Amino acid sequence: MKKLVKRIISKLELGENIEKEYLESLMILTARQFSIQRKSSQMNPAQCLADFEFKVFSQWGEDGIIDWLVERLPQIPQVFIEFGVQDYNESNTRYLLMNKNWRGLVIDGSRKNIQKIRTSNLYWRYDLTACQYFITRENINKIFKENGFLGEIGILSIDIDGNDYWVWESIDSINPAIVICEYSAVLGDVYPITIPYIPEFDRHRIHYSAQYAGASIPALTILAERKGYSLIGTTSTGVNAFFIRNDLFELIQKQILQIKTYPLRASDTRNEKGALTFIRRESRLKLIEAMPVINIETSKICRISELDGLYSASWQKYMMGQ
Repeated sequence: MKKLVKRIISKLELGENIEKEYLESLMILTARQFSIQRKSSQMNPAQCLADFEFKVFSQWGEDGIIDWLVERLPQIPQVFIEFGVQDYNESNTRYLLMNKNWRGLVIDGSRKNIQKIRTSNLYWRYDLTACQYFITRENINKIFKENGFLGEIGILSIDIDGNDYWVWESIDSINPAIVICEYSAVLGDVYPITIPYIPEFDRHRIHYSAQYAGASIPALTILAERKGYSLIGTTSTGVNAFFIRNDLFELIQKQILQIKTYPLRASDTRNEKGALTFIRRESRLKLIEAMPVINIETSKICRISELDGLYSASWQKYMMGQ
């Protein structure tokens, strides 16, 4: 690591550009060193899953959480599937691929994104399969089968900004040890609700604000229980939820004092012209209050405006910085 740092410093002193590969190597080595130090420390049990966050290639702190989980579940298959990866520059599994040398399948709806992945150095250096599909609940199992990913796998990461609940519900051709699924913090932590299923769903087209998408954390938790998984927590940024298969749950549960979920403080709300407006907290709900949601326990469809109190007291306090 010292040689790599000296090489980067030398290039900076000479006014040379730093190759992306050097910077990525430095990030991975730094994260690896931190992981080793953390392993030898007395951090366990942690207050909650978010305590293990660090970021290398993930959007938020998912890299650190995943690193901690796989260290404690060494028996799980070193295979991942992630969809909704864009060009894979920012993803939940890239650090795992490069640091642990796992095998993986990544899927995105953009031909341009998949082509970029296939022509990158990642594609020949690692056992990575990238394919282009617009994912629906009707085609997801077929995609896995056609690409040779079936049965037991280590991690499934779901992030399609829309039909996440419905797609996960339909998956039956793989058996992941860990499931990471993006949840809609806008829809709160009180009601088990999701958007109704629309095969061609696109959150930027269906509502200009881009806030109408996905499922609430209670809805995903109930789905997980039906499929044999338990929630172990979310990122502190209020984006991704982590679920562990029940036969492995006890190994992780003992090392976390509290199963904690978080609301979202970030804001990517848009106006009718597509510009960011940075509207936050409950004000986001007003933008989409006329949109329908379905309660996955009762199958009742209603408008968001018909639901009172979507956020618990603990979420309310956190959103206000208390």
